[in-house]
Amino acid sequence: MKINFKISVVLSILFISFYTFAQEIKGYKIEGEEVIFIFDVNDYPNIKNNGDTIDFVCVSGEFNDWAKDQWKMTKVSDEIYELRKELSFFTSDFDWEFKFIVNAEHWAEPSADFENIVDAIDYKGHNLMVYNLKLYSAFATDYGNVTFKLKGYKDAESVILSGTFNRWDESGFVMKPTDSGWEITLQLKPDIYQYKFIIDKQHWIEDPQNPSVVENEFGGYNSVIDVQKIIEFQLCDYADAESVILSGDFNDWSEEDFEMTRVNNCWTYKVKLSGGKYQYKFIVDGNWITDPENSVKEYDNKGNINSVCMVK
Repeated sequence: MKINFKISVVLSILFISFYTFAQEIKGYKIEGEEVIFIFDVNDYPNIKNNGDTIDFVCVSGEFNDWAKDQWKMTKVSDEIYELRKELSFFTSDFDWEFKFIVNAEHWAEPSADFENIVDAIDYKGHNLMVYNLKLYSAFATDYGNVTFKLKGYKDAESVILSGTFNRWDESGFVMKPTDSGWEITLQLKPDIYQYKFIIDKQHWIEDPQNPSVVENEFGGYNSVIDVQKIIEFQLCDYADAESVILSGDFNDWSEEDFEMTRVNNCWTYKVKLSGGKYQYKFIVDGNWITDPENSVKEYDNKGNINSVCMVK
């Protein structure tokens, strides 16, 4: 498959120090392209104080249907267990609830100083005890790809960023004061998001610097941001062609707009796309062809077979 997914800003390489990240969120950290789940027995009084021997610890959550013994952690010290998973595994949703379970029977309940706990809900009719931890695939980091700024409001005590990227959480993304107002940088996958600022925990406002808004269910408006990724399409082994056009549903199947450029033995074209699924074809000297290096194809509503590009 010759589609090269190139990101216009740093998206998949996330350099986050453990110290900075752990100050805000416990239960996991993110290094490079991995999520590292961390179980420290000292953070879970109901486990530490019961005196039972810990044979093994597992991670259980929405991502594995709350299995009790599938995601076993590795013991790295007398009180610390870790489990590494690829970050890409968690990008199909904005956040995930999870818990630690000891010896496949004891749910570990966090101490009160955890900031990323949420009230438990019944899952498939089962009570998951008191608290679940929450893993965000969108999170604040100085190395993120989207910076949100709010000018003014210097007299405010706090400003929170809330949106569809964190299911309108009202506490997670605390903005930092700057000389001109408030600011926060997030790591977001390509998609279209709605958001608002919360001033002093009670006043919800849209972004005054962003004219793109959508009406919400409360009769007001949410600001909208479209996070895109640069995708490079390639068609090789057509060196004798006089022209190659990239056409797809991202350009209304235009037969002239996206004229590809020949580089060495390949034709290439780069386009910014939002997250989602796209159908496309190449037009080689007037002849429409699917991507010979892309095995993913599907029919459109007219019975034509097109190549498929997924942007995540």
